[in-house]
Amino acid sequence: MVRQFAERTAVNTPIQGTAADLIKVAMLSIDDYIRKSHLGTRMIMQVHDELVFEVPLEEKETVIALVRREMEGVVALKVPVKVNIYCGKNWNEAH
Repeated sequence: MVRQFAERTAVNTPIQGTAADLIKVAMLSIDDYIRKSHLGTRMIMQVHDELVFEVPLEEKETVIALVRREMEGVVALKVPVKVNIYCGKNWNEAH
């Protein structure tokens, strides 16, 4: 059983590694924009393939557009990268 799990994991490793690389590049770009724009928004954590932000209400639409643009355009691929964005006052509301 352990061997079968290891084999399946190994097949998925390049995909997971690539996804991690893409989200890291997007994170750096988003953080750079937030800092240079002097926004009150803060990227507070990454959970697997999700980024979590604290966003002042007046910046909500700007940050949604920024995150979508940077994450979907992080690299040109033949298959489009689509981003789902959820908002809420807490983790539970946002899911």
